Amino acid sequence: QVQLVESGGGLVQAGDSLAVSCVASGVTFAWYAMAWFRQAPGKEREFVAGIGRSDRSTYYADSVKGRFTISRDNAKNTVYLQMNSLKLEDTAVYYCAADHSTGVATASKEYDYWGQGTQVTVSS
Repeated sequence: QVQLVESGGGLVQAGDSLAVSCVASGVTFAWYAMAWFRQAPGKEREFVAGIGRSDRSTYYADSVKGRFTISRDNAKNTVYLQMNSLKLEDTAVYYCAADHSTGVATASKEYDYWGQGTQVTVSS
């Protein structure tokens, strides 16, 4: 049974930093590209950041480039998202997703497995 479990969300102030993580089980983690998506109330789920199998390729949405960093530890079956200089518009539920592919897709339909999400709220 495949499980992706996110943790680390919370309430922070604008300008603060926060890290979220996602632990995978039931899959050979190193075979999967991993990504973070987010969904704000009333909006569609959007790609935030993705990382290839080997950690050598990373991709970011323009809205987070330079502020967020995605990383992975294949030995721990874990993918991380470090979020710095958080803005009000970063408020959303953050989901991790796994794609059994060599590349990093930005479309949510390409992803095979999803976590349950973790809430990140940025206040002024």
